[in-house]
Amino acid sequence: MKDILHVKAPGNWMNDPNGFIYYQGKYHLFYQYFPYGTAWGTMHWGHGVSEDLVHWEHLGIALFPTKEYDRNGVFSGSALEKDSKLYLYYSAVRYLEIDEEDIHRAKNDNYETSQAMVISEDGLHFDNWNEKRQIIPVIRDEAIAHETHTRDPKVWYEKGEYYMLLGSTWRGQEGRAVIFKSRDGESWDYKNQCRHEWFGRILECPDLFRAGESYVFMGSPMYIEGSKNGYAHHAICAMAEFDGRTCDLKLSEKFQYVDYGMDLYAPQTNTDKEGRRVMIAWMRMARPEEGKDRAPWIGMMCAPRVVETEGGHIYFRVHPEVNRYFGKETTDRRCIGAKRPCRIQTELKEGESLNIGGYRIWVERGYVKADRSQVFVDSEEYRMIGSTPESLNHHRLDVLVEPNLIEVFINEGQYVISHVVYGLGGQVEGKVERMFMGND
Repeated sequence: MKDILHVKAPGNWMNDPNGFIYYQGKYHLFYQYFPYGTAWGTMHWGHGVSEDLVHWEHLGIALFPTKEYDRNGVFSGSALEKDSKLYLYYSAVRYLEIDEEDIHRAKNDNYETSQAMVISEDGLHFDNWNEKRQIIPVIRDEAIAHETHTRDPKVWYEKGEYYMLLGSTWRGQEGRAVIFKSRDGESWDYKNQCRHEWFGRILECPDLFRAGESYVFMGSPMYIEGSKNGYAHHAICAMAEFDGRTCDLKLSEKFQYVDYGMDLYAPQTNTDKEGRRVMIAWMRMARPEEGKDRAPWIGMMCAPRVVETEGGHIYFRVHPEVNRYFGKETTDRRCIGAKRPCRIQTELKEGESLNIGGYRIWVERGYVKADRSQVFVDSEEYRMIGSTPESLNHHRLDVLVEPNLIEVFINEGQYVISHVVYGLGGQVEGKVERMFMGND
């Protein structure tokens, strides 16, 4: 099975991206996958590969539960290359109490989590029986981390050392990032932690990386105070300082949402073949879709985005490979209904708007806003309108469109508004300067 630009669940359920890496000439993207239905359940790792971050091929299931410590799920994690081998790190879940009516869920949220790894010789074959090992047992010391909610290891190598960043909580009340260190990527020692008011009650999917000369922290805090009319869990990012010797992590005084459509969650980054920092994230969907080329499915990924910093601000730009894909100009305005994703590039002025099959983008008092209420499920649970957090002087738009996802890049990635949509139809109306159809 193949996807273009946006990786979609190959039938059934998909959520967090895992193990995103460029390895031996190909991009590998693993993802949380429940292969038995269109709802969250016992997690496996699905696996997709690409040569250009645009054309993706699904390779099936890479990791699945086989051990006592991961019998109830191979949860989120990351990847790195060492000695030409692919190292995959993940959170292993074991239920202590099982829901009698649904064995794929823990009763009373009663489970424990440890950290584990798998080594693959080629990135294509994974021995789930013999090559798994538990590298950080369940942490029972509350001063270090939480025995249930400590997860999503992000591992990287820097200046001769290996580092692991884990999301956790302090007594379910305050999110924290927990840092381990290793000399070989296999034996790990606890070093430090960081609590922050931005981390909600539980921090998930933490990421720390260099973008140019600066460190950037990215994470997904759960139960953010003040979240209304939508999800309670969101992806944030901030400029950071990190001391590799002491593992002391400090964040700047302000944070951004990774995406202001508020559907995006669990972003993960790595470097592409040119050394650029690239992010892919899960786009949460309200309900499953019927697919002509796959079983009913739910969950997809955003387009790859280059992460850069400028003047203390974090930008998420369209990746050059996406630009290359949309390199052929066309006068065909029939955007919706095309088998391939399409792209609209334009600039709006105050009071002007763009209508994409019922999805409306406009400028109001300098703010760029987008409304999906005409192309979404009828529910009060979800946020219908996305907006930039500030009034802008310019409103250059680069819009990626396909039937279930619209991504609005504003001013070369200064802000992004991405919305999951349903029933997108009609033709593009409004002020459109240029459109590019993708090339297969």
